[in-house]
Amino acid sequence: MLLLRSAIFNLFFYLWTLLLVIILVPVLAWPSPRPILFVGWVWGRANLWALGVICGMHVDFRGLEKIPAGAILVAAKHQSAWETFAFFIPFRRPAYVFKRELIHVPLFGWAVWKAEQIPVERGKKGGTLASITPGAHDAVGRGQQVMIFPEGTRRAVGAPPDYKYGVTHLYQALGVPCQPVAHNAGLFWPRRSFMRRPGTVIVECLDPILPGLPPEEFAERLKTAIETATDRLVAEARAAGA
Repeated sequence: MLLLRSAIFNLFFYLWTLLLVIILVPVLAWPSPRPILFVGWVWGRANLWALGVICGMHVDFRGLEKIPAGAILVAAKHQSAWETFAFFIPFRRPAYVFKRELIHVPLFGWAVWKAEQIPVERGKKGGTLASITPGAHDAVGRGQQVMIFPEGTRRAVGAPPDYKYGVTHLYQALGVPCQPVAHNAGLFWPRRSFMRRPGTVIVECLDPILPGLPPEEFAERLKTAIETATDRLVAEARAAGA
């Protein structure tokens, strides 16, 4: 039954994503990125609904009242593809840091570019951080939430943390509050897995980190906050039978 439900959801997910990408084609001519961001919200909302109906996977957003108003830096745990669409719900004007090569994907890449997201040239010697700074500054100027996964790639539940310097660089460069986010999505939507497991994904927005801390202190505070909360949320889900 788990395999069948996962297959049905995955079919829905890819067909729904394709349909929205096609719908986005005329929206690309719109002068503002807001319609594309709205479609992103619809994409996330429908996917969460389908996960609940088909797979019995629900979500509990906690601490939303802690999110500062206006432009912020959001630093979140990255365990699966789930958070890439689910975070459209609590963060309505996101500007994701993403791999520049995705721009070349037909339709999808054009929509990402039009939505004024932040490309990063990974592997460019000495230029990776420089490549994201202008786009991040522009996003902050528009009042958006700059979204970054500090570990750079998806990490399995329980894997040792591997935080990169990029989030600290943006914290220093942007001068806005940083919103740490922990979750346990990897228990229910594991990375590199076909399976979508029943249960409740818990997403917790932690206490914001105000600007002005020294880089080393910020990096340690961020890592400790996210990892401690993530371990707690994983333990809570496992105690409930995940």
